[in-house]
Amino acid sequence: MMHTTDIYDVIIVGGGHAGCEAALASARMGMKTILFTMNISTIAQMSCNPAIGGLAKGHLVRELDALGGEMAKAIDDEGIQFRMLNKSKGPAVWSLRAQADRLGYSVRMRRALEGQENLEIKQAVVNSIIVESGKCCGVKIFTGTEFFCRAVILTAGTFLNGLIHIGMVSFPSGRAGEFAVAGLTEDLVKYGFEALRLKTGTPPRIDGRSVNLDKMTVQHGDPDPVPFSFQTEKIVQDQMPCYLTMTNSKTHEIINSGLDRSPLFTGKIVGIGPRYCPSIETKVIQFPEKNSHQLFLEPEGRNTTEYYLNGFATSLPEDIQASAIQSVTGMEHAKITRLGYAIEYDFFPPGQLLPTLETKRIENLFFAGQINGTSGYEEAAVQGFMAGVNAVLKVRNEPPFILHRSQAYIGVLIDDLITKEIYEPYRMFTSLAEYRLLLRQDNADLRLTEYGYKLGLVPEEYFFKVKLKRESVHQYIDELKKMRLSPDKANPILERKSSATITESESILQLLKRPNISIQDFNGIIDHPIFSSNIEEKLKKEIREQVEIEIKYEGYFQRQQEQVSRFEKLENQFIPDKMNYDQIDSLSNEAREKLKQIRPLSLGQASRIAGVSPADIAVLMVFLKRQ
Repeated sequence: MMHTTDIYDVIIVGGGHAGCEAALASARMGMKTILFTMNISTIAQMSCNPAIGGLAKGHLVRELDALGGEMAKAIDDEGIQFRMLNKSKGPAVWSLRAQADRLGYSVRMRRALEGQENLEIKQAVVNSIIVESGKCCGVKIFTGTEFFCRAVILTAGTFLNGLIHIGMVSFPSGRAGEFAVAGLTEDLVKYGFEALRLKTGTPPRIDGRSVNLDKMTVQHGDPDPVPFSFQTEKIVQDQMPCYLTMTNSKTHEIINSGLDRSPLFTGKIVGIGPRYCPSIETKVIQFPEKNSHQLFLEPEGRNTTEYYLNGFATSLPEDIQASAIQSVTGMEHAKITRLGYAIEYDFFPPGQLLPTLETKRIENLFFAGQINGTSGYEEAAVQGFMAGVNAVLKVRNEPPFILHRSQAYIGVLIDDLITKEIYEPYRMFTSLAEYRLLLRQDNADLRLTEYGYKLGLVPEEYFFKVKLKRESVHQYIDELKKMRLSPDKANPILERKSSATITESESILQLLKRPNISIQDFNGIIDHPIFSSNIEEKLKKEIREQVEIEIKYEGYFQRQQEQVSRFEKLENQFIPDKMNYDQIDSLSNEAREKLKQIRPLSLGQASRIAGVSPADIAVLMVFLKRQ
C-alpha cells in the first residue's frame, strides 16, 4: 500500500462550491490543506443554472462575504447581469441575484485556489476514508495511495453513485460528461452511516443562433447594479439581457404524449426531487388549469451563443424535449446543444451531524453541501465555509464557530439540517428565518464581519471600515433626532410627496418614519459631518440606506429583538450529551425516540424537532431543573 510522506492538516474531497470555500477557509487560517477533485478543469462548475443568489440565497452569499468567503467576489467579477429582487417589498426580503459567465466563474474560482498559500490541488477520485480509533485520519484514492491528515471534509455533490436519466435511458454519471463516484458511499455505510437517495434535474441548453429573440420579452439588469461583496466598489462590466417566453397548450400536449417514457412517471426514478423547483412535466401534470408557464433564456456566458432554458427542467426523452421546445414562441427552430436530464445520487441525512458539520459517528470527519441533502450553490458554499472553519478550530483544539438562528441565515440553514428530517433537497427561503427583519442582506456586514476578522479571514482595513459604518449610522440617527424642521421648511417637501403637512416643528427622524419620505427628500437641509468627509461614495450610500431602514422599521425591530431574547433563553438551557431520555417517564414515545435519535444540544433545538410537543419541552425543562 502506497502512502504519501506528507501529513496534511485538512483534506477536502470535492471541488464544487462547498469544497472551494472549505479549502480557502482552511488554507487562509494557516492550515496545510489539500483539495481532491475529479477534474481540475471543472472546479466550481455551475452544473445547473449559471447564476448566483436569488430569494434568500442572496442573503447567504452576502453573509459568506462578510465572514471572509470568496463566492461574492467571484460573482462580482464574472457576473453578466445583476438584479435586486423584491425591491417593491420590505428590505427583509430584498435579495440579490446575478447571472454568471459559467466558464468565467469556474476559471475565476480556480485562480483563487491556485493562488492561495498553504493549498494544494490534486486531480484524483477518493473512494474511501481512513479511520483509526474512531477518528478520521486520511483518505485513499482510486490508485490505492493513502493521504493522511488531521481532519477530512467530504463535499461530494451529486457524484456518489450518481445516475443520470434521459427518457428511459440511464447511465452512471456525477453530472453530464463526468464519472460517478462508486465505493465511497459503501465505505461510509460500513461505519454505520445511513445513506438515502435524492433526485434533481436540469433544463436543456439551446443554441442562441437558432432562436428568434425578437419574439420574446427582453429583461435587462439593474441600471446601477449592487455588488454582492461589500468590498467590491462598483460593478464595471457591461450587462447582458435575458429573455422571457411562455409555454402553451401545444407544448403541454407534447409533454403529456411523452409521459409513458418519462422516468419520473414510470417509477424508474426512486429519489425524491425538490418541490420548489419542479420539472416541466411535473408542472403540466400538477397544474392542469394553467395554459402556460414562464421560460427564461439566460446566457451561458459572454463568449458563447448557448442559452440556459430556465423553467424547463426535464428528464423527458430527446424527441419530446425537442418537439416541446420548438412549440414555444421564438423557439420554432431551436436546436438543443445539451439535453435536460434528471440525476439521482446518494446523500447522508444530516441528523447524523453536529452543529459544526462534524459527523457524530466519526470524529474529525465533516460533511458539507449536497452530501447533506441540500440544493443550490449558495447553500453548499456556506456549509463548506463553516465546515472548513470548524475543521481548523478542531485541529487547533479551539472552541467551535456556530452561528445561531438569530444571528444569520447560515445559522438557520445548519440548524434546520441537523434538527429537521430531510425528505427532499433542502433550499433556503426567507420564510424559514423567524428573525428575517434583523437578518437582512443589507446588514450582513454589520452582523458578521467581526466574526470573520477574529477568524483571520477578513482584512483589518475592511474590518475598521465596517466599524466606521456602524458608528456613523448611530451618530447620524442621533443627529436626526435633534434636527427639527419648521412647517414652512417641511411642508413644501411633504406636499411634493403627497404626505400630510405639519402645523408645528417636527424632527426629521419622525418625518422619515413616513413610508413615502426618504433621506434624499431633505438634500440640502441635512448636513451631517460624515457626508462632508473623505469617505467614499459607496460607504456614504450604505450609511444612508441603513439609517433609513433603521428609522422606518424601528418598532418592528424592537419586537423582533424581544423575540430573540426569548429564543436565546431556550438556546442557553443546555441538555447533557449523555442525557438518558428513557428515565423521563412523562415524555411521549415519539418525542423520546426523536430526542434519542437527534440528541439536541439545547431546549431550543429540542423544541424544533418534529414530534416533540410543547408539553414534552415543559417536561424536559422540569427534569433539567431537578437535575
